[in-house]
Amino acid sequence: MNDGIITPVMFFSACALDLIVGDPRWFPHPVIIIGRGINRMERAIRVYFSPGCFKTGGIILWVAVILTTYFATWGILTASCEIHWILGCVVTVMLASQTLAVRSLFQESKIVIDRLNAGRLDDARKALSMIVGRDTENLDKKGILRAVVETVSENLSDGIVAPMFYLLLGGVPLAMTYKAVNTLDSMVGYKNDHYRDIGYFSARMDDILNWIPARMTGFIVVIVSFFLGLNGKNAWRIMRRDSRNHPSPNSGVPEAAVAGALGVQLAGPMSYFGRMMEKPAIGDGIKSIDDGDVKMAWAIMFSSSGLMFIFCMIMMGCVV
Repeated sequence: MNDGIITPVMFFSACALDLIVGDPRWFPHPVIIIGRGINRMERAIRVYFSPGCFKTGGIILWVAVILTTYFATWGILTASCEIHWILGCVVTVMLASQTLAVRSLFQESKIVIDRLNAGRLDDARKALSMIVGRDTENLDKKGILRAVVETVSENLSDGIVAPMFYLLLGGVPLAMTYKAVNTLDSMVGYKNDHYRDIGYFSARMDDILNWIPARMTGFIVVIVSFFLGLNGKNAWRIMRRDSRNHPSPNSGVPEAAVAGALGVQLAGPMSYFGRMMEKPAIGDGIKSIDDGDVKMAWAIMFSSSGLMFIFCMIMMGCVV
């Protein structure tokens, strides 16, 4: 077994483990460890670099985190394989499953919906604030439903399709490195005054590495929409028309495809850190968003994950 390279059996096992177990809170998730490293390095850069050199410091931050993640992952897998090949397989599957987020994305979004359906609006808002970046304190039911559909559609690429893509391309070390790129962007890739310079490089690299997976995700959403009885033609039309309405060059692609498939309107004006931001709408809003649209967004998520799984297995030379 090549260290870190994932076989079809390991890939299948990792996907199954993610679906069955997800991200148990008792297990030290690699992204949390990566995040702690980013925090420490960011503080060091702000101490040892002058504000005028924060862009340079941001590049150093990105390179250091990426190299550390890749070689630490490779080292863990290599050491495991040298102890015993079975241990190497187990560690490979466990780490691979930690790059995926099918179960966790479903569970975290379902918590919001369960609280909303129980009439606990404030609790639903609090749960939503854990998975979105916008202000949630004043959202009504439709605003919460819209936010859930948006985060499911956006994270379909970042949390599922993209990690599978990089597992296929370069095994566990590359997939875990992708998670580090994603984490850097989510932690320092903001456009406000505090992060604009230090997070500039991280944000740009995240855009680059997500460009192909995001468009793969949009195309997959269009395909599964036909099988789910949704409006696949409209998903394709809205994806082509409105994908650029999102501030991110990538997140708007799957979000627009989902909006078109469901016939709802997403995005629009949102509040961030107490400031209202005017964002273009995505989708035509053929119908008002309701609980059924969240369930269909979940169906799109699971179906798209399955289609990407089949694609990866075929590329690995193992059709199941």
